[in-house]
Amino acid sequence: MATETRQFQIEGMVCASCVARVEGALKRVPGVETAEVNLATERAVVAYDPMQADVAQMIEAVEIAGFTASEAVETQAQEREEEHFRRKQAELALLRRRLIVSLALSVPVVAVSMLWMHGRPFWVDVGLLLLTAPVQLWAGWIFYTGAWKTLRHGSADMNVLVALGTTVTFVYSALATFWLGGHVYYETAATIITLILLGRYLEGRARGRASDAIRRLLSLAPPTARVQRNGEEIEIPARDLRVGDLVAVRPGERIAADGVIVEGRSSVDESMLTGESLPVAKAEGDPVIGATINRTGAFVFRVTRVGADTALAQIVQMVERAQGSKAPVQRLADRVAAVFVPIVLLISLGTFLVWKLVLGALLTDALMPVVAVLVIACPCALGLATPTAIMAGTGRGAELGILIKDGAALEHAGALSAVLLDKTGTITRGEPQVTDVVPLNGLSDGELLRIAAAAESGSEHPIGEAIVRAARERAPEVSAPLPVRHFEALSGQGVFAEVGERRVLIGTPRLMEERRIALSAQAQAALEDLEAAGKTAMAVAVENEAAGLIAVADTVAPNSREAVRQLQALGLRVVMVTGDNRRTAEAIAREVGIETVEAQVLPGEKAALVARYQREGHRVAMVGDGINDAPALAQADLGIAIGSGTDIAIETAGVTLLRSDLRGVPQAIALARATLRTIRQNLFWAFLYNVVMIPMAAAGRLDPMLAAAAMALSSVSVVSNSLRLKRFR
Repeated sequence: MATETRQFQIEGMVCASCVARVEGALKRVPGVETAEVNLATERAVVAYDPMQADVAQMIEAVEIAGFTASEAVETQAQEREEEHFRRKQAELALLRRRLIVSLALSVPVVAVSMLWMHGRPFWVDVGLLLLTAPVQLWAGWIFYTGAWKTLRHGSADMNVLVALGTTVTFVYSALATFWLGGHVYYETAATIITLILLGRYLEGRARGRASDAIRRLLSLAPPTARVQRNGEEIEIPARDLRVGDLVAVRPGERIAADGVIVEGRSSVDESMLTGESLPVAKAEGDPVIGATINRTGAFVFRVTRVGADTALAQIVQMVERAQGSKAPVQRLADRVAAVFVPIVLLISLGTFLVWKLVLGALLTDALMPVVAVLVIACPCALGLATPTAIMAGTGRGAELGILIKDGAALEHAGALSAVLLDKTGTITRGEPQVTDVVPLNGLSDGELLRIAAAAESGSEHPIGEAIVRAARERAPEVSAPLPVRHFEALSGQGVFAEVGERRVLIGTPRLMEERRIALSAQAQAALEDLEAAGKTAMAVAVENEAAGLIAVADTVAPNSREAVRQLQALGLRVVMVTGDNRRTAEAIAREVGIETVEAQVLPGEKAALVARYQREGHRVAMVGDGINDAPALAQADLGIAIGSGTDIAIETAGVTLLRSDLRGVPQAIALARATLRTIRQNLFWAFLYNVVMIPMAAAGRLDPMLAAAAMALSSVSVVSNSLRLKRFR
């Protein structure tokens, strides 16, 4: 049976060790094939065999590991995001109250401790105890509950480190106050808890900003729509729209769903979804996208997609999937996190034994380095390093009209060395026009077009459509349809059909050569002239004799040359791939500044061409927009689909550009490189922080209060560094 995928909402995770433990619990369930847990989104994505595992078993496994899990029900995206936002806001509000109380009590504790450092009366220490107790036992209660959940299942996490470190400090100080005598450390316990709460609060707010791309996308959808029903126009909630409804849109309003204009014309601002800055002209028969803005005219459109099927909902789904994924670079951090806390506990025990037994220190002098080790080593930054950068990067990409499928696609995009660009619809507009008609054997221009158009009438190829369109426009006097039988598309070469009683073959000169149809010297000369001008010439043969040439040209898209220049500036080798003959291909390549051309490549040969470049040592991106590009998109290290292309191309690709602008390709690659650079900076800081700070703490060179400040700062700095991606241009 096929593998199924489920998403779960996980509550209670605070660090990378928590992520490792949840993943381990899920992977131990029989039948679970993969489990990816994301600390930033608090979600788990599990692929499993439904014959062996079920949802209840997976939820139970997570709860046994000490966390709370619930299946992420696929409700409306807006409802789901609003519920998640409300829950996180409630958690932040509670955290803020704990922080305020903790700060209000900690300030006098620290002030008194600093002003009255020696020879304090007994009642002062008792007062400090009474002020610190609420901080330790109420504000810091979240650390105790979190620690208990993990300890009772035989594991440990950040909560254990904080709870253990502050409890040791607080209990020792209480014993010193009433029985042992000597110095007390109430200010240390109170300050550690306050600083860690502050770090969590700032981190929570920053993580909220990292994920607000989805909320902004969802906010684009209008709440209501004006529907024409039973001869009258009524306003209804947009969520109640049905396929087939007629919806009226006035100037300045947002479009409520995807559809097709049936009356009127306008210009529509699609920038919030596609990144295209200029409004797009729309008339009867043109598609419109839900959540875009009608600028000038009024029109009526028929709804074709609603709810989860709309373009906006699918974009949100892709962004959610990308933000919940992991990049391969995260694997090292995951392996470290799985054993991090137990190792830290052993280091803290070793620190105490060395200070007490080897160095002969007093109990207080041996405890403070232990507390510093426990507090400084919390692996929060390690767990947030990758997911926050992916959330910010993919969210910013969505705002720019660049949809990145997952973390792996992001990493592949950042490591490319060569980009293969399909010519038609990518470098060019994808709408060829007939430019020349060269009849032979006594035929007129109109007769040649009529025969060719009849043969091409069953073709979906852009060249065939251009010939049919030219026949209607140029030769209306001979446009009466001819009967067509036995139509056959010859992949990448042309078409064959029986038109009336005659067999007609239309295709490339290579096809004519294979079918042993000779072209006259006049035809060969005309062919060379057309190809030298960068046009694609198709030969027409009737009853195995050359009947003429029809040339088409697909004009270069306005921004292609600039896009190629930007790709080359990124240090990438740019290759144009086309089925055209070499002379035509090289003429177009010269126009856009491409030096390497792969011409006369059949659709089935594109994937093999990608594989050849990979064997030569390149990390390859394939950029295309058609069904025949899908195998090459899948073969490439990264497939990039132009958003105007087919659904199958978009589904196969790792990156989808929502606008038909080739400049999105270098922009996507630059964004991926910036995101990977941020991830590496985050991981470097997270590892360096622990590698440097833990030995300093164990050596007694780091005060526990400074350790708490550094630990809080490490998490906030990682998230803040990731948030810089939101300003990417």
